Amino acid sequence: MGSTMRGLSVFISDIRNCQNKELERLRVDKELGHIRTRFKNEKGLTPYEKKKYVWKMLYIYMLGYDVDFGHMEAVSLISAPKYPEKQVGYIVTSCLLNENHDFLRMVVNTVRNDIVGRNETFQCLALTMVGNIGGREFAESLAPDVQKLLVSSSCRPLVRKKAALCLLRLFRKNPDVVNVDGWSDRMAQLLDERDLGVLTSSMSLLVALVSNNSDAYWNCVSKCVKILERLAKNHDVPQEYTYYGIPSPWLQVKTMRALQYFPTIEDPNTRRSLFEVLQRILMGTDVVKNVNKNNASHAVLFEALALVMHLDAEKEMMSQCVALLGKFISVREPNIRYLGLENMTRMLMVADVQDIIKRHQTQIITSLKDPDISIRRRSLDLLYGMCDITNAKDIVEELLQYLSTAEFAMREELALKAAILAEKFAPNLSWYVDVILQLIDKAGDFVSDDIWYRVVQFVTNNEDLQPYAAAKARVYLDKPALHETMVKVGSYLLGEYGHLLARRPGCNPKELFAVINEKLPTVSPPTVAILLSSYAKMLLHTQPPDPELQEQIWAIFRKYESYVDVEIQQRAVEYFALSKKGAALMDVLAEMPKFPERQSALLRKAEDIDADTAEQSAIKLRSQQQTSNALVVTDQLPANGSHSVGQLKLVKIPSQNMEASSVDQGRTEVYGAVSKVDPEAASSADLLGDLLGPLAIEGPPNALIEEEQSQGIEANPSSPGALALAALGDQPNSAQPIINIVERFSALCLKDSGVLYEDPHIQIGVKAEWKAHHGRLVLFLGNKNISPLASVRALILPPRHLKMELSLVPETIPPRAQVQCPLDVVNLQASRDVPVLDFGYRFGTTMVLIKIPVLRFYALDMFSELFYTSQVNVKLRLPMPLNKFLQPMTVSAEEFFPYWKSIPGPPMKLQEVVRGVKPLSLSELANLFASLHLGISQGLDLNPNNLVASATFCSDNSRSILCLVRVETDPADRSQLRLTVASGDPTLTFELKELLKEYLINIPVTTPVGAPLQAQIPAPLQLEPPVTPVTNDPGALLAALL
Repeated sequence: MGSTMRGLSVFISDIRNCQNKELERLRVDKELGHIRTRFKNEKGLTPYEKKKYVWKMLYIYMLGYDVDFGHMEAVSLISAPKYPEKQVGYIVTSCLLNENHDFLRMVVNTVRNDIVGRNETFQCLALTMVGNIGGREFAESLAPDVQKLLVSSSCRPLVRKKAALCLLRLFRKNPDVVNVDGWSDRMAQLLDERDLGVLTSSMSLLVALVSNNSDAYWNCVSKCVKILERLAKNHDVPQEYTYYGIPSPWLQVKTMRALQYFPTIEDPNTRRSLFEVLQRILMGTDVVKNVNKNNASHAVLFEALALVMHLDAEKEMMSQCVALLGKFISVREPNIRYLGLENMTRMLMVADVQDIIKRHQTQIITSLKDPDISIRRRSLDLLYGMCDITNAKDIVEELLQYLSTAEFAMREELALKAAILAEKFAPNLSWYVDVILQLIDKAGDFVSDDIWYRVVQFVTNNEDLQPYAAAKARVYLDKPALHETMVKVGSYLLGEYGHLLARRPGCNPKELFAVINEKLPTVSPPTVAILLSSYAKMLLHTQPPDPELQEQIWAIFRKYESYVDVEIQQRAVEYFALSKKGAALMDVLAEMPKFPERQSALLRKAEDIDADTAEQSAIKLRSQQQTSNALVVTDQLPANGSHSVGQLKLVKIPSQNMEASSVDQGRTEVYGAVSKVDPEAASSADLLGDLLGPLAIEGPPNALIEEEQSQGIEANPSSPGALALAALGDQPNSAQPIINIVERFSALCLKDSGVLYEDPHIQIGVKAEWKAHHGRLVLFLGNKNISPLASVRALILPPRHLKMELSLVPETIPPRAQVQCPLDVVNLQASRDVPVLDFGYRFGTTMVLIKIPVLRFYALDMFSELFYTSQVNVKLRLPMPLNKFLQPMTVSAEEFFPYWKSIPGPPMKLQEVVRGVKPLSLSELANLFASLHLGISQGLDLNPNNLVASATFCSDNSRSILCLVRVETDPADRSQLRLTVASGDPTLTFELKELLKEYLINIPVTTPVGAPLQAQIPAPLQLEPPVTPVTNDPGALLAALL
């Protein structure tokens, strides 16, 4: 190249001779400027010069500089008739352009001509570039031609090998380019190929195909087994494909990997032949001194082990595999030892081999002390996975010994796993306590709070264990150097159960207090709080009271009464006050009750650790023995606001006791749904009954639905014309809306601001902003009265597909004032359901004058606080339909038709004839679609009576999905039309089709002014009786009557 392109050689020499990066950048900029100038006068360029400058551009690009011009010149070289220019064009285009570059469309025909041509060199160049770039354009245009080359018998093996790799790349980028039905037989024919280069490339393609759909390629299983027999058994391989005496190890590995995608092989002859080959591989592999041969032979061996585990072979072969791995973990070569430990960990998932693996426990424990940290990690994973009740004691003791010398990077994981094993397989609880206390003593910094919390739970729930645990804590607290976690658990145990040791020497209350009090000056505030609780417990259990001990503890309480930490200050004040009351201290500081049975937090934490494949096997094995608690229940909601959807499943709210109405005592409100229930049942603790009853948030009770239907109200919650004012049952309201709620809701579904609700006292307006799958809606609450509105309550009832968070709502709105409450929304998936705003407030005041007699002829006038006499409760549907998360877009014919044709039929493309449509002209229909955030694409449909629209649907789960809509109308009959909706998500397609149907059929009808609004009110409105203050004072009662 130097003799033919002297300018390129000089430029490369100049770059290499630059002494710093700045000189190199100046030389590159100078050369780029020269190339740009020459390209502007392209007519004067010879093919040689163009080729030289394109090579320079590639070299500059390889140095890491941006090359933003000259792409057209590089692409144009592909069309050159001679090999040197065409080679440069293909190589530079492969490096500089990606699959989405517009210039690639210009060379599709040229590349196709080279592929279908007779020149094998041009075919190889074209296939190499297509394989490097990939892209949907190339896949759709060139995949059939590449397939023909692959199965052609007239092409040389070199071309067919490149065709197989090119098709593999196209399939990985676009799996739909290969017709499975037609290719299963062709793949079986390709596996009969004698040339190992073509066979290896075809096997790579088969691995990709069966990973996507193995059912279509069952006829290839026997062919794969014959290939393994040819390689491993018969050694029918040319010399150039033998690597250090191993017949084509790459093809063996790929063939066994392809077989792992098929279920268990049922054919006895095929299964017997395969096991003979695997047996030969297992028996013929050994460790030798040549590193390259070791790498190749062990690659084949470990793939064979994976296939044996997948096929669930006989126990004898499994035993042979474990024995072979046991030999590997004892060799000196660290790489082989690592692979042996890793594969032995994976074999733990196979049944009936755990006992065989236990035979190598000594060697595995020895590997725990290996200088290589990766081997130590694998040994830890394997010990963790193979542990059970029979060997738990030995393994945990080894882990505790290793804990003292382990590096800091492993100690936290080591401590967690030792704690889990001790809890799960403890032969007795006293041994478990010993292990955890040793764990805290040796690695306190790496022991999480969950570990000592778990010890406390076990000790609290087992009375026989309490004296032993307290005695062990007393021993550890005597040590001069002690970790703070040991101080926490030791002081807690002595405070709760130290009185059980009173008869033992050195364990009277004074001595226990002295041991704990020595640690007080050196611990952090959270531990100080635990120590103060322990002191209070000691005062409780010291009977009869010891004045000297009591005075010492009181002095500590008085010292911390003015401490800067509020938690410690509060404890000191309360404990000091309670300790002076005797009997009250007995009730407040009684012994801790037993904890309810719950899932171990330690195992849950272990599952959250970032783990690789081998460690996941061990964790999965342990998690199979654990129970799970999948039901999350929240006992209480905040007063004003809503929980995040991601943290809420079902919410139970205690019943609200209204003193003014005895009926309300039997009513329970569960997350916005109101229904009458039995007071006794409401007070019971049957949580499962509450969750499975009709008060779940998925929908209203049947009684409410029947009541709505009896009042002539349409009960379709997803329809735009459905009630925006949700049902209130028999809940009394004292204010009626003065606007049509249905019309306002329907209007706000098509625009982003306006009034949602208004009555004589309050006006609720909304203003929203939408961006992709995020939304922000502001509620404007305006008080129209000259008196304040009290007990304001706003609660959001979100559907499952929305994640919502409402800011706090003030409990009082001042007169003639307006407050703003932002509401953040995140869309998770497609749905027509909308959230509901449960809103309530009180208005109207009564001032009660109370006269309190002081002397015989004198009374003190005193005004009570204002009593609000009326309340309003409404449930409003918030205007957040599906179309709020659509972004309108217009597509060209080149983009529309390929995407439209690529989407198959149902469920991704749905079509329906919609009847009963309100007659709309084509322009009115286009305006309606535009208000629904659908972009109208003009001129795509040849029929002028049809309409084509498109939009992008945004959600947090799938980000953005293109939606296409086609409406076919009949000018002679506007009352019906044919609606077709297509997208890449079946749920989105169905929901969008139903939404459009509702807007086409249920066009909102304006209610005449003055028309009665009873149809909007789901329940008769009643004034709530005034709330009378309850008091026993005769003077106050008389004043209230007057």
